[in-house]
Amino acid sequence: MRAFTLLLMIPVTSLLAAAAPPKQNVLQDSAKDNASNTKDRIGVGHFSEWSRATKKEFLIDWQAGREWEWTLVEGNEGGDLDSMTAALAWAYHLEHSTQNSSKPIKAIALLQTPTDALDLRPENKLALDNSKMTSGHEDLLTIDELPEDPETLSRKIRGIVLVDHAIPLRKWSGSKILSIFDHHKDSGAGPDAEPRIFEKTASCTSIVSRQMLDELEELPGEYHMPHELLELMLSAIAIDSKGLTSDATTDADIEVSKRILKRSNWHDKDLMDVMEDLDDRLGDAKKDLDALSVRDLLRRDWKGDLVDTPSPRTPTVSLGFASIPFSLDKQIDKTEFEELFDWFAIHAAWTAEIGVDISVILNKYKVRDQKTGEKTKIRELVLVVRDDVRIDQAQADSLFKVVKEALEASDLPLKLWHRASELAPRQIVWTHESDAGRKIIRPIIEEAVVGWK
Repeated sequence: MRAFTLLLMIPVTSLLAAAAPPKQNVLQDSAKDNASNTKDRIGVGHFSEWSRATKKEFLIDWQAGREWEWTLVEGNEGGDLDSMTAALAWAYHLEHSTQNSSKPIKAIALLQTPTDALDLRPENKLALDNSKMTSGHEDLLTIDELPEDPETLSRKIRGIVLVDHAIPLRKWSGSKILSIFDHHKDSGAGPDAEPRIFEKTASCTSIVSRQMLDELEELPGEYHMPHELLELMLSAIAIDSKGLTSDATTDADIEVSKRILKRSNWHDKDLMDVMEDLDDRLGDAKKDLDALSVRDLLRRDWKGDLVDTPSPRTPTVSLGFASIPFSLDKQIDKTEFEELFDWFAIHAAWTAEIGVDISVILNKYKVRDQKTGEKTKIRELVLVVRDDVRIDQAQADSLFKVVKEALEASDLPLKLWHRASELAPRQIVWTHESDAGRKIIRPIIEEAVVGWK
C-alpha cells in the first residue's frame, strides 16, 4: 500500500473497513467534518449549495411556467460515476461561465436514474459523500423527481446537452440537442450541436473537463471551481481509466487529470499516486455488491429504449439491457427459494414494471482453474421476450426467433447454458468466453429488432 492515502469517506463506513489507517494529509479536516455529521446531514461547501439551490430554482421555474429558460444536461440511464460527474460538471460550467454575460444560462444536471437506485452503485455514494453532498442525494435532480412527463417537458425546455451518451432516449426526442460530449461511437444525433465532441478516451469526464477548463481559462475572470467538484472529476476519470493505467487511457485523460489536480486540494500530491488510490478505493466499493437483491442487480446498470420496427401492428418495441457482475447460478442463490423459477419470477416482475418487451441480461464473472490457479472470464447472455406489453404471443414468438437467430449467426462463441433445458418458451441462456459486452451485443439485437416484421 502506498504511503499516500486519500480519505474518501467517514471511517466507520463498511465500504472502507479494511482500508489501512490514513496518514495525516490535506483531507484530515474534511474527514473530521464527515465523521461529525449525522446520518441525515446537509451538504456543505459551494458545490453542494449550488446543486441544491439550482434544483430548487428549476422546480420554482417549472411551477411558474418558465421551463423554456432551462437547459438539461443528461448522462445515460445507467447512471455510472462518469456519466453523473460529466453532467454535474458541465451544468455547473454552463451556469457559472455565463452568469456575468448578457445571456446567462440556467442549467441543471438530470440524472436519468431513480433516486432509490443511485446507491446501487456504491462507488457513486462514496464519491458523492467525499464531495460533501447532502445525504439521500437531495442535492441531485433524478428522473423520478421530474414534475412533468419527459415527452411533454422535452418540448418546453431550452434544450438538452448529452454527456456520455451519443443519442437521446426517445422520451427526450422533442428537445433540441445543444451539445454532445461522448467517448463512444458517433450515432449522427444533433448534427448542429455545439460543442459536438466524440473522442476515444477512458472517461467522458475527461472530455467535459478539458472543454470546461479551456473555456474557463479564456474568461476575463475565472469563476470559483469548488474543490469538491474537482475531486469528483478526478474520481470519475480514475475509476474509468484504472488509475490512468488501463489500455483505454489516452493522453487526453492524463493531461486533463494534471490540470484538475493542480486546482484541487490534492495539488501537492503525485498524480499517479492520487489516481491509483482513488481507483483502489472506488474499485473496492464498486465490487461491494453481495448485499444487493436480484431486483437491485437488474436495476443497478439498466439501459434501454424504444426501437422502431417495420411491423404495422407493432411499430415500436421496448428493449432493455442489464449488466450484472454475477453468474446466473449465484443470482439464483440470492432468491427466496434459491430456485430457477424464482429468478425468472423476479425478472418478470421487474420487466413488467418498466414495460419492457425484450430484455437482455449480460452477466460477467470469473472462474478459477483448480489446477493452475488462473482465472477465466465467463460471460452469460440471457434473452427473454414478453407477450403482454406491446406484442401478443404470436408476435413474441416471432420476435424471439428473429433475435435468437441473429445472435447465433453472429461471431459470438455462444454455448447453451448448463440448465438451458429447464427454461420456458421465449427464454434462452448462453455462455461465452469472449470480451463481447453490451457495446457489441446491443447493435446485433437492435439490428434484428429493426428488421423484424
